[in-house]
Amino acid sequence: MTVRSWLYVPGDRPDRFAKAVATGAGAVVLDLEDAVPPAGKDAARAAVLTLLGERPAAQVWVRVNTGERGRDDVDAVARAPWLTGVVLPKAASRELLERVHSQLLAAEEATGRSPGGIGVSPLVESAAGVLAAPALAGGPRVRCLQLGEVDLAADLGVTPGPDGAELLLARSAVVLASAAAGIAPPPAAVSTEFRDLAAFEAQTRALTAMGFRGRACIHPAQVEVVERVCRPTPEEVAEARDVLTRLAASPGVAIGADGRMLDEAVARQARSTLALSG
Repeated sequence: MTVRSWLYVPGDRPDRFAKAVATGAGAVVLDLEDAVPPAGKDAARAAVLTLLGERPAAQVWVRVNTGERGRDDVDAVARAPWLTGVVLPKAASRELLERVHSQLLAAEEATGRSPGGIGVSPLVESAAGVLAAPALAGGPRVRCLQLGEVDLAADLGVTPGPDGAELLLARSAVVLASAAAGIAPPPAAVSTEFRDLAAFEAQTRALTAMGFRGRACIHPAQVEVVERVCRPTPEEVAEARDVLTRLAASPGVAIGADGRMLDEAVARQARSTLALSG
C-alpha cells in the first residue's frame, strides 16, 4: 500500500482512532511521545496496545519515546498483532536502528510473525540526525525517513519563514539520502496550519516538487489535501503507462507521444508515478 498521508493521533486519545482511520489516511501514527504528557504515558501505552489488537483499515504505526521508556515502548507494541511499524523520534545514529531491529526480531520470533515484517521510520529532528541521514536511510527495516522540522529548527537556532527556505538543506538531505539508499521517498513534515488549507496545499505542492511524496498530518482536514495533491492525476497515470508500453515495445530507447526521447530514467519516473497512484 502506497502511503501518502501520515495522520498523527495522540496515544492518550483512543476516541480519535476510529475517526482517524475514517479520514482515509494511508497511515495512522499513534503518538506516545510529544503528544502525551509525562503523567499520562503509561495509560497511553495501554490504550495503544488495546487499539493494536483490533484490525484497522489503514497502516498503524506507533511513535515511541526516546531512552529507556522508548525501549519499553518498542518491546510492548512489537508484540501487538496489527502493528505496521514504529516511528523513532530524535533518530541520529545507526546504533539506535540496530538495537530496535534486535528488539523487533525477538518479538517477531516470539509471536510467529515473519522476520523483518515490522517496519521502522526514523524521525530526523536534529543537526546530528541530518548529518546521519545516509546511515539512517540504509538501516535495517527502514521504510522511509521523516523530518521533524519544529525540533530541528530549535536545534539549528533558525526561525523558518513561510516557505521554510531556512530548512532547505535539511529537506534536500533526507530526500537525497532516501534516494541513494533505495527506500521510499520521505513524507514532508507536519504543518500546524489546518485553518488555511489553501496555504497548506500550496506548501505541500512545493514540497512535492522537492522530492517529498506525501506528508505527515496533525489534523483530519489536512488528509484530504495531501491525498489529492500527492496522488497522480488520471492524465499523469495514463502518460506513465504509455511511456512503459512504448519502452516495452522498443527496449532501450523509444519516442514518446510528444516526440521526446524515452529511456530508463523516464521509465523510472513512470514507475514511480504508478506506484504513487496506489
